[in-house]
Amino acid sequence: MPSPEPPPDRTPGTVIHALASRLRLLPPSCGPVRLVGVDGHAGSGKSTFAGRLAAALDGAPVLHLDDVASHEKLFSWDRRLLAHVVEPLARGRTAHYAPYDWHARDFGPARALPPAPVILVEGVGAGRRALRPHLAQLLWMELPREESWTRGRSRDGEEQREFWAGWVEAERRHFAADPSRPYADLLVRQVEQGYEVLPGQ
Repeated sequence: MPSPEPPPDRTPGTVIHALASRLRLLPPSCGPVRLVGVDGHAGSGKSTFAGRLAAALDGAPVLHLDDVASHEKLFSWDRRLLAHVVEPLARGRTAHYAPYDWHARDFGPARALPPAPVILVEGVGAGRRALRPHLAQLLWMELPREESWTRGRSRDGEEQREFWAGWVEAERRHFAADPSRPYADLLVRQVEQGYEVLPGQ
């Protein structure tokens, strides 16, 4: 009788480094760049995961979509992203975008984003219809929306309660009109020992 298979190693370092190796082997999707989207509901752990994945990719740049969105345009930022980031990268040039300051309610000084072997695009809507043709891979943080939103509210505290009320409705409308999860190449689930990565469905 053969020995039972050992349980999969789900420690954060092992899973993330294996994923990083996989992403490096993908063909470029935007000029010389492999753009990789990290999408999911607000509060699902995208930023933390993207930061760990970026470290495993030897410091790959992370474009946070919170820097592209604004109070006035929570999701209507696709044209700005394409014009300021995707189009320059597709030509092998350095992109420049002005990150939004959510406290000052204004855009700050322009920030450079040079081409790199892999660039992570992290945030709600990273797998949206307008961006998908430029992605080498789309990752979806697999956490139900209500659980994600509860985590997000807890993280942001009472002072953001009014913002969250508006955000939840805006996110519902966005994913109803332009869902990302059905197009995800991989699903990322946080487990007790770290993460597991599953095929998209």
